[in-house]
Amino acid sequence: MYDQGTDGERGYLVMEYVAGRTLREALTARGRFGPRAALETMQPVLAALGAAHRAGLVHRDVKPENVLITEDGQVKVTDFGLARAESASRMTKTGLIIGTVGYLAPEQVTSGSADVRSDVYAAGVLLFELLTGRLPHEGDTPLAVAYKHVNETVPPPSELVPGLPRRVDDLVTDATSRDPARRPADANQFLAEAAEVHGGLPPDIDARVEETSRTATAVLEAPAPPDATRVDGDPAGDGRTAMLPQDPPSHVLRFPEDVRGHTAVLDPGEDPAGPPPRSRGDRFVGALTGRWALVAIGAIAAVILGWAVWYQTSGQYEHVPSDIVGMELADARGALADAGISVRVAEPVYHDRVRKGLIAKSDPGAGARVAQGETVTLTPSKGLTPRDVPDVAGKTLDEAKKILADKGFKVGETSTRGSQTVAKDRVIGTDPAAGKDLSPDEPVAVVLSSGMSMPGLVGANGDTAANELRSMGLNVTVQKKRVEGKDPGSVLSQDPAEGTGVSRGDDVTLVVNERDCFIDAGPIQWGCDDDGGTEKLPVPNVTNRGVDEATKILKDSGFEVNVTGWGGNTVRFQTPGAGDTVARGGTVTIVRGP
Repeated sequence: MYDQGTDGERGYLVMEYVAGRTLREALTARGRFGPRAALETMQPVLAALGAAHRAGLVHRDVKPENVLITEDGQVKVTDFGLARAESASRMTKTGLIIGTVGYLAPEQVTSGSADVRSDVYAAGVLLFELLTGRLPHEGDTPLAVAYKHVNETVPPPSELVPGLPRRVDDLVTDATSRDPARRPADANQFLAEAAEVHGGLPPDIDARVEETSRTATAVLEAPAPPDATRVDGDPAGDGRTAMLPQDPPSHVLRFPEDVRGHTAVLDPGEDPAGPPPRSRGDRFVGALTGRWALVAIGAIAAVILGWAVWYQTSGQYEHVPSDIVGMELADARGALADAGISVRVAEPVYHDRVRKGLIAKSDPGAGARVAQGETVTLTPSKGLTPRDVPDVAGKTLDEAKKILADKGFKVGETSTRGSQTVAKDRVIGTDPAAGKDLSPDEPVAVVLSSGMSMPGLVGANGDTAANELRSMGLNVTVQKKRVEGKDPGSVLSQDPAEGTGVSRGDDVTLVVNERDCFIDAGPIQWGCDDDGGTEKLPVPNVTNRGVDEATKILKDSGFEVNVTGWGGNTVRFQTPGAGDTVARGGTVTIVRGP
């Protein structure tokens, strides 16, 4: 399945186009396959079914129409999951009996259940059909065919095609045993056995079997010699007189005399002269009696099969609801309790498709027949199978929601906190963190940045405070004010206040207590009356910043900038270092690198 979609109100599926024909068409064209050719076709069929069986899937409609052969000889098995579709008279659906009647396993008729061994049975019938050109059980109605699957054993194909090896017969009869326990456990085991038999066949086996079959057919259909003896003594020779050789083979059997068009032969040891001739009235009574016997047998078959269907749908048994997977646990409990079925709840498991709290699987499975009073085990889903949480750091909330939704997640609680590195309203991170496993049924908490947090600078040295804010990328305005009792040059107030979220480029204002400065006569000198009020300023930290941004911060802080290095656009080193003091107007060297 490559894709799916809708066109208006019509839904469509996009699947592989297989140029070639079905196995049914190939079989019709050839009539039948030799044993080597049949097993070469069956092996890829069984390999495909084996892959399905390993995945816990049952095909339930194995037949030549569902096997495609490409133009270059590849074999593909199709219609997985479509076994419930009906196809003309070759399909039957009574209660929960679903499948193509010619390939229906006995247990599908009697109990309505199907497992991987039901596919093995159908594959065995398919192999029989490839070898003989016909189905093992045929009848006038689907009901009659289903009855034969339940009550008659599939014969060895060599009964129809003389010369087939005994091991090929055994493959067919083992796979089509009416007892599922006697069949190969699944298609993989059947494949191993088929491959072993194929490997032991002579290279010319197909030609040898064809020659043997052709010779046997010629013997059976040879016209009677002129001196043959009449079996029924009919002197009229009106076409109802069967001719026999004087010395018939000892292995042939007698057919009923009223079956016209067949060669009547004798049981071993029977007098070739046959019984005395019967009158036309005797023959009419015998034929009438035989026909009524067939009618009686058909009626009995219908009654037995009808009883089997009634038995599986009667009040003694109930079926696990077909839609139980995906139900709420409480609803599933109620549905089973109403049918008189006990419920056991197993430990929840993760599931690829069933969301948390719904039923992921049941044992017995959906549609299975269970007796009243029996127990069905329900396994809830504890969520969709965990997967990696995507990285959404640095994204806006809307961008993060889309990325998470594309991965099957949804956003849960959102919170904010300050960050000196992540811009305001951008995602700082998630809980669980990116890369951690989480079921998509569980929400992902998102932490947004409220921006950088304004530090508390009141009482700090004004020059130092201004340089710290500039290193944060803020635009700093310093206002002077004289307040007695406060340290000269100290910060009196700040705007925004401490703890306020700010982002790069925001404007901030510092009010600094003005110093008492003086001018000395003699040689003219300028100075201030506090010990720390010289022209030396602390150097801000600009490492790991872009060269242009670092240059602006240093110049805004009152320094000249010398840029050197070996390429790149990131400051890898600075001198003097962060926190060192340099005279206003002094030079700070920054070293750039990749």
